[in-house]
Amino acid sequence: MRPEDYITREGKFGAHNYHPLPVVLEKGAGVFVWDVEGKRYFDFLSGYSALSQGHCHPKIIKALTDQAQKLTLVSRAFHSDVLGEYMEFACKFFGYDKLLPMNTGAEAVETALKLARRWGYRIKGIAPEKAKIIVCSENFHGRTITIISMSTDPSSYADFGPYTPGFIKVQYNNVGELEEALKDPDVVGFLLEPIQGEAGVVVPDEGYLRTCYDLCHAHHVLFIADEIQTGIGRTGKLLACDYENIHPDILILGKALSGGVTPVSAVLASDEIMLTIAPGEHGSTYGGNPLAAAVGIAALEVVRDEHLSENAYEMGELFRSEMQKIDNPMIRQVRGKGLLNAVVTEPRGGKVAWDICLALKENGLIAKPTHDHIIRFTPPLVITHEQMMEAIGIIKETFELF
Repeated sequence: MRPEDYITREGKFGAHNYHPLPVVLEKGAGVFVWDVEGKRYFDFLSGYSALSQGHCHPKIIKALTDQAQKLTLVSRAFHSDVLGEYMEFACKFFGYDKLLPMNTGAEAVETALKLARRWGYRIKGIAPEKAKIIVCSENFHGRTITIISMSTDPSSYADFGPYTPGFIKVQYNNVGELEEALKDPDVVGFLLEPIQGEAGVVVPDEGYLRTCYDLCHAHHVLFIADEIQTGIGRTGKLLACDYENIHPDILILGKALSGGVTPVSAVLASDEIMLTIAPGEHGSTYGGNPLAAAVGIAALEVVRDEHLSENAYEMGELFRSEMQKIDNPMIRQVRGKGLLNAVVTEPRGGKVAWDICLALKENGLIAKPTHDHIIRFTPPLVITHEQMMEAIGIIKETFELF
């Protein structure tokens, strides 16, 4: 089959809820992927940061295959020999009392919302049905009905109503608006991304997260960090919140928690918060399955043992410094932390970010625009200096075409 045959088949039988780059991938290893015709590409999207440890990392694949031959699913109706090990490992890894395992990022966000509301009623003493959660403008936390109810992006919420109530929206990176919203005594939590990924890698002012954290605690409100994309080494530290020495009351993880081999997400919190949910009040058939538990341990060990946070920091500094040297009228701004980066583009001669990504693909590097004019560059954290310089060369050569 030709690449266009694969693409046509997807379009005929699949829902049209994505607009993929016209490349059909067949194989991956480390920072590279190969298409059905054997052409190699640098992967500078990394499954939206799920593949932080690189494609098909040998240790993670071994954990997956070893466990797959023994036991894959028991449901939470029974115990398994590996779930407790995973929970203990992850809790100690991130410094929390308890872990609630789920599968996808959106499920983990929904879990965090339920925990915050339950804590608000059982611990803070909010009147029934009155709990509110503060969220940020331009956020992206997933695609469920409740999550899109928090969105300010019409492409996420338009024509999907009625929407879930109980949310207060404030401007991201605006301490004053948060402080005003926190005066509402029914607020139980403040949910945010430490760096907004889907919005275009929007990095807040230094000190913003710490100020928000302190304000939340002063008002007896939970600080809830969605580190699904920013966490597990992506920004140059284990968590993006670590840049301001913040320990979120509720931590949401996903994506790289499995190294991109199976859906694994988790919510971590203190005993006080987590134990407000009793048996039968929340769960998931696949959440915490033995396969996910084995993979989760291996994925975190890889980040620790291969010093991927440190490498992300160094390679991110290199990437931004080299990008800022490019003199091109289509480049308006380069921003990011670690290996979560974006190039904000300016349309020129009818050409936009999508055209740049098509040209990058032809030159051997795949990346994807967000919001039409922003290109995210998020390679696997295992990328070497030599590989990064080769990839930067491709990006520079591509921009010379515009």
